[in-house]
Amino acid sequence: MSDNEKPTLLVIDGHSLAFRAFYALPVDSFQNSEGQHTNAIHGFIAMLLNLLKNEKPTHIAVAFDISRYSFRTREYPEYKGTRGETPPEFIGQIPLLQEALKAMNITTISIEDFEADDILATLSVRGTDSGYRVLVVSGDRDTIQLVNDDVTLLYPSRQGVSDLTRYDPAKVKDRYDIEPHQYPEIAALVGETSDNLPGVPKVGEKTAIKWLHRFGSLDEIIAHADEITGKVGESFREHKDNAVRNRRLNRLVTDVELPCELDSLEKQPIDQGAVREVFAKLEFRTLLDRVMKLEGVENAEPAAPEITAPEAQNLLDEELAAWLSRQSTSSEHGIAVSVEIADGRPTGIGLASATESVALAWQPERADYAPFETWLADASAPKVMHSGKQQLKALRSAGLTVNGLAFDTFVAGWLLRPGGQDKTLADLVLRYLDEKLPEADPNQLVPAIEPSSAAALAWYTHRLVDPLLQRLDEGSTRVLRDIEMPIVDVLATVEARGVAVDRQHLDELSDSLGATARDLAQRAFAEIGREINLGSPKQIQEVLFEQLEMPTTRATKTGYSTDAASLADLQASHPHPFLGLLLEHRDATKLRQIVDSLVKAIADDGRIHTSYVQTGTSTGRISSTDPNLQNIPVRTQTGRHIREAFRVGDSHDSLLTADYSQIEMRIMAHLSEDPGLIEAFRTGEDLHRFVGARIFGVEPADVTSEMRAKVKAMSYGLAYGLSAFGLSRQLRIDNKEAKQLMSDYFERFGAVRDYLRNVVEQAKVDGYTTTIFGRRRPFPDLKSPNRTLRQNAERAALNAPIQGSAADIIKIAMINIESDIREAELTSRMLMQVHDELVFEVSDGEHDELERIVRTRMGDAANLSVPLDVQVGYGPNWDAAAH
Repeated sequence: MSDNEKPTLLVIDGHSLAFRAFYALPVDSFQNSEGQHTNAIHGFIAMLLNLLKNEKPTHIAVAFDISRYSFRTREYPEYKGTRGETPPEFIGQIPLLQEALKAMNITTISIEDFEADDILATLSVRGTDSGYRVLVVSGDRDTIQLVNDDVTLLYPSRQGVSDLTRYDPAKVKDRYDIEPHQYPEIAALVGETSDNLPGVPKVGEKTAIKWLHRFGSLDEIIAHADEITGKVGESFREHKDNAVRNRRLNRLVTDVELPCELDSLEKQPIDQGAVREVFAKLEFRTLLDRVMKLEGVENAEPAAPEITAPEAQNLLDEELAAWLSRQSTSSEHGIAVSVEIADGRPTGIGLASATESVALAWQPERADYAPFETWLADASAPKVMHSGKQQLKALRSAGLTVNGLAFDTFVAGWLLRPGGQDKTLADLVLRYLDEKLPEADPNQLVPAIEPSSAAALAWYTHRLVDPLLQRLDEGSTRVLRDIEMPIVDVLATVEARGVAVDRQHLDELSDSLGATARDLAQRAFAEIGREINLGSPKQIQEVLFEQLEMPTTRATKTGYSTDAASLADLQASHPHPFLGLLLEHRDATKLRQIVDSLVKAIADDGRIHTSYVQTGTSTGRISSTDPNLQNIPVRTQTGRHIREAFRVGDSHDSLLTADYSQIEMRIMAHLSEDPGLIEAFRTGEDLHRFVGARIFGVEPADVTSEMRAKVKAMSYGLAYGLSAFGLSRQLRIDNKEAKQLMSDYFERFGAVRDYLRNVVEQAKVDGYTTTIFGRRRPFPDLKSPNRTLRQNAERAALNAPIQGSAADIIKIAMINIESDIREAELTSRMLMQVHDELVFEVSDGEHDELERIVRTRMGDAANLSVPLDVQVGYGPNWDAAAH
């Protein structure tokens, strides 16, 4: 029988491929409305559909591990012992994946005391014995031993599960220079970090292959051990038991008693009803469509029909004016606007009401578009947009005045699901209208369908207003109306202004940091006697944990962690000159990257125009990108040098900086109503010195800097759910002292403890937290049966009202300051918002008036039980203006 005539058995390692998918797809981008993470399920099913389409198997099975424990851990308890805790976001996905596979009528197999690889091995042997062509899909290299003329391994790339490398005997020979059945012998000699199976020290893959070529097998290598010379021979003779143990453990079992026969694995039609139900729960609309199409089922999503937008009208002059007047009067929410943008300028404009749409092929200075320009500038005429900030900037860049933005569907969708990923208009249309927005496939050079026009997009935008408003509670509606919609216009204005920078200063700083990094690298190389790539985690692992024999850090999928926190802890506990130089090199390299990103962002006008991300966080905090102005260090000398490059523009006199002092602690005092904290802020004392005096039982003047540092770390840490263990690590004190410090703190500031407890308890009841102004943040994981997910949600819920209120306060301040500056007809202007700081460009003669406006509006942005303290400074550049 030829290979083409043989039935094809496809066997998949479920856990292995699900983990690969989990790490390949961003966690936060795949989460259903119940808060369940689904990235591993999505990636696995997408891979499976590709396999079904491309390989056309006649039989299929997916094997799963039951637990980490098997006959191997009984023999060697340390087996896989270094694997870290399962990521909390992964927990719960395997049962849902199995439920989806069951709905697709795909058999899943799990057997107590055995691993999924043993099931794959048994199925591959039975399959070949029964005349099948077998395809094994696994990310475990141990399955290379199964490859033969009838068994092909499909091995995922490092990028995820979409790209599978085919390993047949020739491919294995080409990659490893051995026969497939010899692969476990290599693994036995070298060891397998992921399985915590140490090999023979000093024996790498090349040495192992050389020995196999010479002796043929591990048994023969052992038999001729005395013939192996040098230190590597000594190491092998001393540690050969490691190799023997590894070979015993990595040999896959091929005779596991299976609960099913091969015939029962024949591919069956899916259970359409069950698939629809499961995929609806997972919110996999696109994948559902793919599954149904693969089954030859039409109308895969009957609940999401494609509804045709009204044909766009081409109106000019009086007809356009009449249409705008009629729709503005009759439409409850105003008129939706969608702007086509190219190179930051409008190229086409769509207008729509609930039932009609108009298309304007925009051309500057067209007299027949005058009614549109008049309507656009009219603040009393409400406009609806999706992601309006970019559209406002584009329209204004064309010289148009825009007022009256009343509703942004993107912002409203984010308020409803601040942790969700509904980024596009199509996402919102699918979620809230249950329709599919016609979109061209970006991967097709000649799209099969035309993309939706600006008029159609405006029509869909308008139709989203009601369903979004219906879902917004009263507090969220107020936040949208009073904070989020006004700040869209402010951010668009601030972005367009930009901030002047000194390119030469940044270039010189980049050169200096580059020279520093090179010097640190050479000094680091001298410590270890060779050059390595200091940016390679693998090479760093080799130096730290093999060459220098330092204690290992947290285990990861690729060895031991070399992230900044892990290495900082290692340097603190086991200092070494190489590690110290490595950490300094990383700092210099990171700072140079920040500087270079700023240089790259300088526009033709000599100013940096960052993009403020209004919807980038779950708390409501504004973030910054292209470039990120919020990652510039504040307290380091190099950070100060970077800030020196941000200077006053030629047409202004100086920069003014204003920021809130300890705003989160002030909000904590207000929300907790703790009399001690309130007294500290009302008397104007240094908070941390005041608290330190209470905790340590000394006069405020006797609070040492060390005491103050401990109190500061704890005060801020408590609001973020910091544990005694976390506090001990942060302050580098023992756990006992940290516990006592927290106990003393809560004894004197009990209302803080009571408030933090109540926040979580109330959030468990409500399902969300609320800021002072009514902003909600959902926390579905507070009711999760998974302890890790639940605890993570509890820690996030602790601080959500505080961080969210701080975000609301600075937004309110920005809105009111911008309004007052315009009303006072000042030429001074707001340039930047960074964390709790605002930066202004001040015109000559306007210092006093601007400072009065800034102090007043930042101070009265919220009515708290403690004052909002605002610190102000002036200078020719950002650093000099600091206070």
